[in-house]
Amino acid sequence: MAEKRDYYEVLGVSRNASADEIKNAYRKLAKKYHPDINKSPDAEENFKEVQEAYEILKDDKKRQTYDQFGHSAFDGTGEQNPFSGGFRGSGFDDIDLGDIFGSFFGGSRSRRPSGPSRGNDSLAKITIDFMDAINGIDYPLNVTYDQVCHHCHGSGGETPEDVQTCPTCNGSGHVTGARQTIFGTMQSTQTCPTCGGSGKTIKNKCHVCNGSGYERVKTKINVKIPAGINSGQQIRIPGKGSRGQSGGPNGDLYLEINIRTHKYFVRDGNDIHLKIPLDFASAALGTEIDVPTVYGKVKLKIPAGIQPHTKLRMRGKGIKGLRGVSGDQYVEVDVQTPTNLNKKQRDLLKKLQEEDQKDPSFIERFLNFFNS
Repeated sequence: MAEKRDYYEVLGVSRNASADEIKNAYRKLAKKYHPDINKSPDAEENFKEVQEAYEILKDDKKRQTYDQFGHSAFDGTGEQNPFSGGFRGSGFDDIDLGDIFGSFFGGSRSRRPSGPSRGNDSLAKITIDFMDAINGIDYPLNVTYDQVCHHCHGSGGETPEDVQTCPTCNGSGHVTGARQTIFGTMQSTQTCPTCGGSGKTIKNKCHVCNGSGYERVKTKINVKIPAGINSGQQIRIPGKGSRGQSGGPNGDLYLEINIRTHKYFVRDGNDIHLKIPLDFASAALGTEIDVPTVYGKVKLKIPAGIQPHTKLRMRGKGIKGLRGVSGDQYVEVDVQTPTNLNKKQRDLLKKLQEEDQKDPSFIERFLNFFNS
């Protein structure tokens, strides 16, 4: 028997080739040597050689074993040595060439049916109040999903004996036909019209699910929204996504959270920003006030002479995040200019103005700069 060629040499790639480079090389060679296209006597052997090389190198574990032990880790049937961790069977008919030859044949080779498979995940969105996101909430959620039928357990048959191997495709899930193309007579594989690709037929359908294997469920569940959650974050609800196939489990439902804005609090990550009004006298003389936070009021000292739009930082008074780290609260002072003064107030402010005019005011110093 002729000695096997190195698999990297067969595909024409280097030993450090990426997975994409290996796949691209295989696609080109598979087209080149496919016996339905290439009529040379050695086309089939070349095609099998290319296929065998690809089956090893496309899999990281098999490729690592090959790099370490070479062909000695595999026998001539494509079955890996039992102590090396392996794979079985890459026969000529087992490879899916639909993506390669679809443009030529107008169709693709159907995959053989598999066992139960998990369903896809689903996404739903809800909107909650600002303070509910801060403190957490049990949110009542109406959900509709498919679950495996309690009577037939996903088989679709009234009894296990009612589920039989499809007589048309003999359980393969696909049928093969021949037709004429520009390349000559071509075989094409299509999904079995009798079983729809499942490989099975049902003699008597389940009276609960009518043969689908699943039953529709509508229910209300309480979803625990954790304290500190932010807009755009998601909560995973296991088993409430799209249904599986052939009795397989459902996917998961992911609940994306949207949060309504608050009239006064503004959230930035785990920090809170708050603007508070402050009267003119308190801004000038300083004071201590009770400032609202998301967890209650906290005293804050306002220094004398504070200027409008100054921001004061309250450490640790922001939101307790999902990982236990608290943000800060930033308080912006909005000094209010007095309006609608009574006579006493006007007299007091006038006296203050007279005192200020004894020394150049900051406005005068500002104007003098341009007059000099």
